Amino acid sequence: MKYRENRDVEATIDIGPMIDIVFILLIFFMVTTTFVKDMKVDLERPNAASSSSASSKSIRLFIDENGDTYLDGEAVRVWLIQSKLRDLLATSTSKTVLVVTDEGIPAGKLIEVIDQARLSGAQSVAVASELEAG
Repeated sequence: MKYRENRDVEATIDIGPMIDIVFILLIFFMVTTTFVKDMKVDLERPNAASSSSASSKSIRLFIDENGDTYLDGEAVRVWLIQSKLRDLLATSTSKTVLVVTDEGIPAGKLIEVIDQARLSGAQSVAVASELEAG
């Protein structure tokens, strides 16, 4: 009988492919996630019994409690809404506009903003309630 020396063979785990898969998954989830850009305006949205969830791709117009309108994160005058929305709708895949408003806004102001949105070429204009806006 010959004496054999035990050769300690170190077992290693190659984690290179695992790191590659993790980065591929990270890139996949970053690309497929849609980010909703919501204004940081504190609004009390009205409730509605017949509301449904709004598309996250719709363009959002905000009207705060003072009656100021915001589009794409910046304050905009009512008479400029039509031209700015027309530019946004030309580059957007969704032709819907969601008007997010405070509960105490007068109906005249809301109708004026909705008219400007419709005149800009939006296919549908909706008013957000608490459930719709998310």
